[in-house]
Amino acid sequence: MTGQSLEDLSGTNIEENVIRINVGGFKKRLLSNMLSRFPETRLARLLRCQSKDAILELCDDYDDAEKEFYFDRNPALFPYVLNFYNTGRLHVMAELCIFSFSQEIEYWGINEFFIDSCCSNAYHCRIMEPNRDEWDDKSEEGSTASSFDEILEFYNDATKFDKQPLGSVRRRIWLMLDNPGYSVPSRIISVFSILVVLGSIATMCMNSMAEFVVLDSDGQPLEDPRYEIVEHFGIGWFTFELLARFAVAPDLLHFFQHPLNLIDLVSILPFYLTLVINLVAESSPALTNLGRVAQVLRLMRIFRILKLARHSTGLRSLGATLRNSYKEVGLLLLYLAVGVSFFSVMAYTVEKEDSDDLNTIPACWWWATVSMTTVGYGDVVPVSIAGKLTASACILAGILVVVLPITLIFNKFSLFYKRQKQLEVAMKSCDFDEGIKEVPSVNLRNYYAHKVKSLMASLSNMSRSSPSEHSLTESLH
Repeated sequence: MTGQSLEDLSGTNIEENVIRINVGGFKKRLLSNMLSRFPETRLARLLRCQSKDAILELCDDYDDAEKEFYFDRNPALFPYVLNFYNTGRLHVMAELCIFSFSQEIEYWGINEFFIDSCCSNAYHCRIMEPNRDEWDDKSEEGSTASSFDEILEFYNDATKFDKQPLGSVRRRIWLMLDNPGYSVPSRIISVFSILVVLGSIATMCMNSMAEFVVLDSDGQPLEDPRYEIVEHFGIGWFTFELLARFAVAPDLLHFFQHPLNLIDLVSILPFYLTLVINLVAESSPALTNLGRVAQVLRLMRIFRILKLARHSTGLRSLGATLRNSYKEVGLLLLYLAVGVSFFSVMAYTVEKEDSDDLNTIPACWWWATVSMTTVGYGDVVPVSIAGKLTASACILAGILVVVLPITLIFNKFSLFYKRQKQLEVAMKSCDFDEGIKEVPSVNLRNYYAHKVKSLMASLSNMSRSSPSEHSLTESLH
């Protein structure tokens, strides 16, 4: 008997062991003993029904006269179900919609474990691909939505100049100072600012080197006049930049709420505080200890390197990533703390009698921290074989501990970098020569398409989690 079909057979005994089914117009007669081989499937459960109400819970309709069960399902997919009953294995063709097939076998009560080995890997890979695409879509959606909000904020700030005196001129200066890529003059100012920052940092480094130090007649170090000229010029330029931005800011009350403006303020504040402290210390000998405070403030000049963030998309993206990755950073620190605590005790246990450097647990903390972060200074090393094995495990665990959260942080960095690029493109595309007549270029179609796509994905997940709604979902298709 081929295919277990009974269309060409007759006889009373055979008819009693046959059930008639109609799947979306596709009619078939199947042997009950064949269906009973898989008792958890929908068709096998029909054989155990004792009432019409029980039957209608498993099928969409039932014809008493013809003894026929009707199912409102896709008839094109039912041959795969028939093949399963014949062979006991499922096969997935490449041209099938993987989600329709998954919903279909779930409806018929067939487990995915019955998918044959030749199709299993391809099936599960295709099932996982939309999940990866969904993650990318969510990231892109977040990028689009956040960029859209930032562009609207930029547009709102630009419109504030229309109601201010000399608004057009002040808006031009504001764009030139705050957006390095807006025009040729803004690029020139940006390059000049970068050179001043680098020059200031270079003079600070050279001033700490013995071969560049100038000594007086008593052998005491003096300030090199050349370095002072560079320092004063840099401070003058940084002060002019900050005052110019403050003068043309669209909203003076919220000016210092912007992180980049706070960095500009912090970069020049140590210089002026040092001047005040030196004047106070000279006027009052009792306050000579304030000179040490001045020395500490001079070291704060290194914060000027952060001014490069205004001219670098990558640095701004890095700052936004760190600001929004506190959970991931906390997770990284937690992993490191657990690993350091565990391996420091292990190292202390096996090395306390063989190594003088690892004879206390606090000393082992330093060794475990250096090892887990794979820095490896080599100042403290285990001596025994057990200690070296512990060190090997510590290093391998450190690689895993550091890599896992770093991947999440890198994904966020890519997201924020994309947002910054979109914002820069929108700012460059704005034309303010004749006033603002339209919002900067934003792809609203993509913005709302991502919202609708997210909604449809949620509805799809709900339908997959509710088997009773499969029939409705199929009829919508």
